[in-house]
Amino acid sequence: MHGITPAVLIAAIVLIGFLCQWLAWRIKLPAILFLLLAGIAFGPLSGALDPDALLGELLFPVVSLSVAIILFEGSLTLHFSEIRDLNAIVRRLVSIGALLTWILTAAVSKVLFGLDWSIAFLLGSLLVVTGPTVIVPMLRTVRPTARIGNVLRWEGIVIDPIGALLAVVAYEYIISAQSGTRALENSLLVFFEIIVIGTSLGLAAAQLLGFLLRKHWLPEFLQNFATIALVLGTFSFSNQLEHESGLLAVTVMGIYLANMRNIHVDHILSFKENLTVLLISGLFILLAARLEFSQLQAVGWAALILLLLMQFVIRPLMVFLCGYGTDLNWREKAMISWIGPRGIVAAAISGLFALQLEQRGSADGEILVAVTFFIIIGTVVLQSATAGMVASWLGVVEPAPRGALIIGANPVARAIGEALHKNGFTVLLADPSWENIREARLMGLPTFYGNPISEHADRNLDLVGIGRLIAVSPRREDNVLASMRYRHEFGRENIYAVQTKAEASSAGKSTAISGSYKGEFIGAENFTFTKAMQWVRQGARISSTQISEEYSFDDFITQNAGSVIPLFAIDKRRKLHVYTELHPPSPKPGWQIVSLYRESTESKAESKAEKKAEIEAKKAENKQDSRKDNKPT
Repeated sequence: MHGITPAVLIAAIVLIGFLCQWLAWRIKLPAILFLLLAGIAFGPLSGALDPDALLGELLFPVVSLSVAIILFEGSLTLHFSEIRDLNAIVRRLVSIGALLTWILTAAVSKVLFGLDWSIAFLLGSLLVVTGPTVIVPMLRTVRPTARIGNVLRWEGIVIDPIGALLAVVAYEYIISAQSGTRALENSLLVFFEIIVIGTSLGLAAAQLLGFLLRKHWLPEFLQNFATIALVLGTFSFSNQLEHESGLLAVTVMGIYLANMRNIHVDHILSFKENLTVLLISGLFILLAARLEFSQLQAVGWAALILLLLMQFVIRPLMVFLCGYGTDLNWREKAMISWIGPRGIVAAAISGLFALQLEQRGSADGEILVAVTFFIIIGTVVLQSATAGMVASWLGVVEPAPRGALIIGANPVARAIGEALHKNGFTVLLADPSWENIREARLMGLPTFYGNPISEHADRNLDLVGIGRLIAVSPRREDNVLASMRYRHEFGRENIYAVQTKAEASSAGKSTAISGSYKGEFIGAENFTFTKAMQWVRQGARISSTQISEEYSFDDFITQNAGSVIPLFAIDKRRKLHVYTELHPPSPKPGWQIVSLYRESTESKAESKAEKKAEIEAKKAENKQDSRKDNKPT
């Protein structure tokens, strides 16, 4: 658009990317769908955005470096413990499966587009990759079971450098054949050089960063900066030594770093995830804006046939063949078969090789770009719109994260857990005290015996169907540590706690713990763990009350003044709302109020019981202190 400065265009891309991500979150569809549509709308449709004019020669370097960061962030999430039982299927998918997809796609492309075999194999290698840029956002929306999600994440991240490697081999074969040299020998030599250089530099970079972190030679505020600098440096230096080996280098670096002992990368991963959302949004808009409708029209029905064959024949054949003899059932294999969208790496490499082929006088470069983008758009649109329905039909969707992880299995935690459990919400009570765990199990409540912030919990705590934390320990330090540990897992807005007496007495004082480290307190201002323990010991129970037109929430509070403490509200859609002083829900007719209720008592008895409850709470705190160093079994 004439007169608009590059700064305004870049800012507009960031803003449009945010709006696409927000819209996708609101209507529960993958953001990539909206990002592609936005790029097409502002590129070929309106002409408002021309990425080549905006960035010039910097376009592909920016895309390449961004892909390196995205791929590194994705590989940081790959833990060998997650894939221990599924390593056979993953190994097959990225080896036999990639080879089968490459050959079949190349053969079909040869027939449909009339390409030379060398160009057909180059196109086939570009369409092998799936990638974290499209897989991870789709998994976040579809929520398939953990086994399916782990397989798709591992495949998507590991297959990117493999696809790039195959593309380089095919391209080198084309160049060698054109120059009259021994094409096959040169291609195989390049293949091994990429593996050796990429793997070596990736391992070396991970070792270096791990050493710096372990020795505490980097202050915390520079660790993210140092990581990005090392990732970009490793990627660029590896590519300088051997073309397209950088993707393999950063993938190896991320996987090795994620599985390195005594190295904590949670804060690095958190920063990278935020950066990745920004990069993915910008890249998809930029690359979609480079499309020309004339290119897509040129490939026409042939590209559509290729898309249908890849979706309904090649991908299912590959997955079921690779899954033969594994413990995956047919429903899981079918879901893995359905999800295989192509993404940023395919788009970026196709554009790069197309440009190089055009510079060498080849007319097949435009076909590479057009077919690759047709497959990207087709797989993303088709699978984004249908993956949720397919997963539901196959019965491989995880429960909606409506439940709660409850820190503690003491009498108060058990009462809260029982009330939520009876109302149909998933609960999990975690406590290092065997006595508390035993009582919870006798009540039929799911439990985790151990410290909920231990490495043992990281490996074994099953959070399927759980979307919030409720800390109900008598020790405020346990509540705060759990809140900090699971804030990233559930989001700050889903972290809650029952206020301890120590927190109530230190409010507003220098000994108070910062509010940024703890969740919102459940109940009214004067509701504490000690008071809750007192009421439970007196026979109080957590009960549910239906609100109607005739019996409003105000009526409920007025009639039960002094004997009821609202804790939760459940709306007509069975959504749980937590009652806090700062954000109390506004119950409407048809809602249920879950509250702690007790019969009225004499003030003298109440005072005596309160004193007794304080003593018991103190004993519970001392007991947990004595067990805090015990290892969970």
